[in-house]
Amino acid sequence: MKKMIPFILILFISASCKKEFDESEAKKKILELHDAQRDYHFNKDSISFANQFSDNFIAVNKGMISIPTKEETISRYNNYFSSVVFIKWDDVAEPIIKFSDDGSMAYTIVDKIVTLTYKDQMGDTVQENTHFAWTAIYKKYGEQWKIDCITSTEKPAANTKNEGL
Repeated sequence: MKKMIPFILILFISASCKKEFDESEAKKKILELHDAQRDYHFNKDSISFANQFSDNFIAVNKGMISIPTKEETISRYNNYFSSVVFIKWDDVAEPIIKFSDDGSMAYTIVDKIVTLTYKDQMGDTVQENTHFAWTAIYKKYGEQWKIDCITSTEKPAANTKNEGL
């Protein structure tokens, strides 16, 4: 029995040191990341946007699966951000956020309307409205949440040419 006491003490100590998963705090952090994405679009910050993705990032879009490098992601979004002006990048409803039982993974389901303008081939300003829906899968790396995967869908609305914009 005397040999069991140290073993039991170690079990109690290790159990008490295990950090509890605080879902409300984790949800707050995920929403902060989600809100930052809007800022990155309006501020055309492709680097900060790409830094939200993990080294294992996978994108699913338009029937294609891709595993871009961080440099490819930065380049892609830099090109995109430099060719458009965002008017609206707003949630239709608050994102749905769910967590794994151990709190190491999460996903968000996002419903968003995006309105932007760009110059067409004729030099005319076109306003585009798109209704996006996507799922982002987050994984916790140490104390930091990163996006491991995004699966995105879109439903384009009618585009309009705007003279004088």
